[in-house]
Amino acid sequence: MKIVATIEARMTSSRLPGKVMLPALGRPMLAHLTSRLKAVPSIDEIVLATTINATDDVLADFAEKDGIKVFRGSEEDVMSRVIGAADSAQADVVVEITGDCPIIDPDLVEQTIRVFKRNNAVYAANSFISSYPDGMDTQVITLEALKKSFAMTDDPLDREHVSRHIVNNPQLFPHVYLIAPPSLHWPGLGLTLDEPADYELIRTLIENLGKDNPLFGCGDAIRFLRANPQVLKVNDLVQRKDVRPT
Repeated sequence: MKIVATIEARMTSSRLPGKVMLPALGRPMLAHLTSRLKAVPSIDEIVLATTINATDDVLADFAEKDGIKVFRGSEEDVMSRVIGAADSAQADVVVEITGDCPIIDPDLVEQTIRVFKRNNAVYAANSFISSYPDGMDTQVITLEALKKSFAMTDDPLDREHVSRHIVNNPQLFPHVYLIAPPSLHWPGLGLTLDEPADYELIRTLIENLGKDNPLFGCGDAIRFLRANPQVLKVNDLVQRKDVRPT
């Protein structure tokens, strides 16, 4: 069973263009993300799933230099892009990660994969039920289930939000969800890279925690922010998009 992580990323974000290439400690945000996914024991390969737009040539160049694969597909039909990326790496299981989670915790990604393996499910996630900070989002799906879902829906929202149709049809796609332990329970904490204020917060975390521990975890970030509450004010007004299925 080959497990492949796909990273959805593009340069034309409406709220923060070029966000995945913004620097922190001399490296782009995307490099921080790929380093973390490379540290996940169960992941066999990483594919950057970007678009065919010329603006994303820089991301294809990054992938080549970073030693990961790249697949280029539709900007709007993200589901087809993720499937194409997974197929290009002969994946059996997809670990779907978005490029706006540059400080995702490798241990949480690994935990989600292990829970997926141990249960009779085709979909596992730590993000659908709010408990972890926003930005630790990991979804694990069999490629077979993803292709089945793709064939069953042409709803633009389903195609944009890759797992939406799967989550809305648990009778067809058995699920398992992870819930954060009390020490990591902070669903209101925004650690996703959506707006300029998010960049300031995440860069602050990387600069303060990443020098000594480049792979600092979710717990490290929470402890730092509890001890430095003034840092939280940087992005506390950012309005998050709720893309969870309904």
